[in-house]
Amino acid sequence: MNPTIVFYILIGIILFKYFFDTYLDYLNAKHFNDPIPLELEGIYNEEEYKKSQAYKKENHKFSTIVSGFSVLITVLFFIFDGFAFVDTIVRSISNNQIIITLLFFGIIVFASDLIALPFSYYKTFVIEEKYGFNKSTLKTFIFDKIKGWLMMVIIGGGILALITWFYQATTNSFWLYSWALIAVFTIFMNLFYSKLIVPIFNKQTPLEAGDLKTAIENFSKKVGFKIDNIFVIDGSKRSTKANAYFSGFGAQKRITLYDTLINDLETDEIVAVLAHEIGHYKKKHIIYNLVLSLLLMGVTLYILSLLIRNSVLSQALGVEQPSFHIGLIAFTILYSPISEITGFFMNILSRKFEYQADNYAKYNFNENALISALKKLSKNSLSNLTPNSLYVKFHYSHPSLLQRILNLKK
Repeated sequence: MNPTIVFYILIGIILFKYFFDTYLDYLNAKHFNDPIPLELEGIYNEEEYKKSQAYKKENHKFSTIVSGFSVLITVLFFIFDGFAFVDTIVRSISNNQIIITLLFFGIIVFASDLIALPFSYYKTFVIEEKYGFNKSTLKTFIFDKIKGWLMMVIIGGGILALITWFYQATTNSFWLYSWALIAVFTIFMNLFYSKLIVPIFNKQTPLEAGDLKTAIENFSKKVGFKIDNIFVIDGSKRSTKANAYFSGFGAQKRITLYDTLINDLETDEIVAVLAHEIGHYKKKHIIYNLVLSLLLMGVTLYILSLLIRNSVLSQALGVEQPSFHIGLIAFTILYSPISEITGFFMNILSRKFEYQADNYAKYNFNENALISALKKLSKNSLSNLTPNSLYVKFHYSHPSLLQRILNLKK
């Protein structure tokens, strides 16, 4: 295929995704002024609902500006041979392909992050601050960025270097070694993320003895779920928004509660939220998601191995000398429509899992406590109570609040 045609296909994919996402955002925004459904009445009073509508509208306007700016920069980078320019720079520094690949992606990712930095700052310290969510300081914001960059260099750079080395050493079968590497890393992170990564950003402390811990332990015993690791994370360090999550499996499983969740909910509501999380574990959703994601990764890497050596991909980006890093950039864009489709079906599966976890909490604990918790969490985060159904299908990994409550009340 002609490199020029491939170039326009790449641009077409980028623009199609942008306009499709913008259209979905537009459909969703049309419902911002909808009245609250009967089943959700009482979550907001009139003033609070106006505040939630204003928050949604401001976020929509801001995200429209950010996405428009992002796609403009991306298309201009393509048109003016930005990849060829960066490729020339890194090749003038080293002849080692691994170093070239690391420098190439390092420059692009770091430059992209710097360009996005003012938007991230505005989102945190203007919008989130305006609506009472932000608790982060400038110092925390800066240190989070630095820590994120260091982790990207150490972990992301290490994995990319190994994959590039696999490609140089094996060429045709590099995808198998890369798949094995990613599989081992993914399983390792599932097991030890809370122990190794979370402490870099947040303080975690064991849940103190008291009514809440007793209630959690009593429920765990009732459903035959042994859990010795219940931690509280200082989420209030950055935001007032609450959360809870379950991580790991086997001996490494643990429950983590945000301190904001403990402050916002009653004891039975917190137990109901944890019953939902335990439901995910009991229904083996963590294993299913892990296996499916690894299978999809294997298919993706295999298709990459078939296309990566095609010189047309490099030439389409203005680079005459074929290389792993240029081919990877072109492939990532070409594969993105498939990623969107697989993501769509993964969201369907995820929403199904959420219903199952809700039902587990309903039958093993108390559906009214879970409904009350979900309403409070939605209210405190000014969640959208009237999302567009098509938007939900493409972007929601969880059912809407209305869908979850209707399911729980069945």
